[in-house]
Amino acid sequence: MPEHKKDDLANIKLLILDVDGVLTDGTIIIHHDGSESKGFNSMDGHGLRMWKRAGLKIAFLSGRVSEPTQYRAEQLEIDHCIQDCYNKVEAFDGLLEQEDLKPEQVCYIGDDLMDIPVMKRSGFSAAVANAVNEVKEHANYITANPGGRGAVREVVEHILKSTDAWQKLVQRYEL
Repeated sequence: MPEHKKDDLANIKLLILDVDGVLTDGTIIIHHDGSESKGFNSMDGHGLRMWKRAGLKIAFLSGRVSEPTQYRAEQLEIDHCIQDCYNKVEAFDGLLEQEDLKPEQVCYIGDDLMDIPVMKRSGFSAAVANAVNEVKEHANYITANPGGRGAVREVVEHILKSTDAWQKLVQRYEL
């Protein structure tokens, strides 16, 4: 994994996340009526709120359409929730244009093969601990935590702590 300098991470303005396997553990529960359930980690959610408080943007980028994903995006006030996305590079390019950003200003977190093209284009890429090996080979950072179990929070903290933004954000919790 190539090392990133503090200045490189300070340049990150947009966090793009795959959903199934990154924000969740990949389990999809299909109910008898066809509806589905997913489990989202509350620490990941709080990490995303901290990211937003730092004035940064977030996008969910998922190949599947899922009501729980849309609902979670609304709960967390995610800037972009793109679902039914089979060409993630095209969606990535659209996000760059919409947000007026360059690829080096993006962090992408993935877990499976379809994430590799976007990871290769992003300024900083992370793979969750339980990602497939090919994804890990293209990551700048591999989390200790698996997807759906704090991996997103880990990446958020890694970036924010390396840019000194974390200390400012946690001041509100100090007694």
